Amino acid sequence: MELAWYALLGLFFATYLVLGGYDYGVGLLLARRADQAARRATLTAVGPFFLGNEVWLVAAVGILFGAFPTLEGELLSGFYPAVLGALAGVVLVTAGVQLRSRPVAGSARAGWDRVVVVGSVLAALGWGALLGGLLQGVPLTADGHVAGAGHLVTPFVAAAALTVLALVALHGATFLTLRLPAADAPALARVARGLVPAALTAVATATVLGLLSDRVRAAVGRPAVAVLLPLALVAALLVARAALRRGRAGVAFAATATALALPAPLVGAALWPRILVATTDPAASLAVADAAASRPTLALLGWLVLPLVPALLGFQAMCWWVFRGRTDGRAPVYW
Repeated sequence: MELAWYALLGLFFATYLVLGGYDYGVGLLLARRADQAARRATLTAVGPFFLGNEVWLVAAVGILFGAFPTLEGELLSGFYPAVLGALAGVVLVTAGVQLRSRPVAGSARAGWDRVVVVGSVLAALGWGALLGGLLQGVPLTADGHVAGAGHLVTPFVAAAALTVLALVALHGATFLTLRLPAADAPALARVARGLVPAALTAVATATVLGLLSDRVRAAVGRPAVAVLLPLALVAALLVARAALRRGRAGVAFAATATALALPAPLVGAALWPRILVATTDPAASLAVADAAASRPTLALLGWLVLPLVPALLGFQAMCWWVFRGRTDGRAPVYW
């Protein structure tokens, strides 16, 4: 039963990274938009999906809190800079998008646009640092608690955070090629293609630093799964670049969505059956089974989640169907 909940947690967080990822990617690209009209059009493209995408984060946190209370406590205490930065970014993006639409002066609206950009950067870096910190292991005290947060200050964690930032920016650009008017699509495709080398460089850097890190090699329980992650990311990025060159925005978006969906489940699979790997004594690591709530609690939560998953999927499908196509009413080229 613990494995099912562990997989469900990974699924929800991966879905959030895919859906929230293009929100933050669009927010990052606001820095490239020259005038208020262009920035407003950019945010209009993501507007119908924005709040619905954040629901997946709420659902993932709910599963973490209910099904894995021990893990939730250790993440909040031992990873608080990453978690705090990510949540602060989510709040800033939400506030900036909502408040910029109020009747305010142009200078104030530009200020809220900068808030959205900063929030997008913080959210992407925070979630990337969290995944990187989990993959390299943590220092655990004798009573099983994470000792401080200094373990996040490593080259590998920084590279992982920058990798997620690059993937998010690329994902946002490919999303805009689907949503903004067809006249803007070629320019946006060039921007997206230009971001692919940056993402490939970030993936390569994180991979090399991971291979050179004794902590990462010791923490990974399934090396084959860990090696699969950068290989799959590179393949997805190359597919995205080829699709963008051919004007197939749908294929490119599916490829970048795959790139953002992969890290959470593959990091979890690489660490299984542990979730917090002790860097000093691997035998003291926190196993997924030990981090989970009792079986009666998990069974009770199951009755709550059963209607939640189809409801979330149905809402997301309806939202995409109702607001399909470009903002000028034309259908994009998917394949």
